[in-house]
Amino acid sequence: MLDVIYKRRSIRKYQNKPVEKEKITEVLRCAMHAPSAMNKQPWEFVVCDKREVLDEIQKIHPYSQMLKTAPCCIVVAGNLITQYAEGSYIQDCAAAVENLLLGATSVGLGTCWLGIYPDKQRQEAFRELFNMPKDMMPFCAIAIGYPDEEKYSPDRFDSKKVHFNRW
Repeated sequence: MLDVIYKRRSIRKYQNKPVEKEKITEVLRCAMHAPSAMNKQPWEFVVCDKREVLDEIQKIHPYSQMLKTAPCCIVVAGNLITQYAEGSYIQDCAAAVENLLLGATSVGLGTCWLGIYPDKQRQEAFRELFNMPKDMMPFCAIAIGYPDEEKYSPDRFDSKKVHFNRW
């Protein structure tokens, strides 16, 4: 399992190959096994594999150029009604996304996390593009597909950022 954590990288070039529905279901299953405040699980997902919609995302998200080659993206949104406390959907969705990224890596897929939150304008544009109700807050989008690039995995451990018992 640790090798999946160290192997996960942001992929920005994808093969021209669709992702099987079974693999998408598996990575969503991983996402939904994340912890959440009071187990409220306020996350919801929109799976998008239509080229014309992936192209529309590139018009509303300035850092989404990897969607030119990605065959799919998953938009993660937080449900404001089911979240435990105001704003708790943010950490809950973040935990779900990390599980999703690691699950994707474990089944041979590449991913790239595209932030939507906290940009209110971007959140509203995604809500409109995907016809989301007002109680759904777009959190991020994940480009997903078969990688068409390999990336080096550096050791990011920094002992200077670790404090024991006190600062």
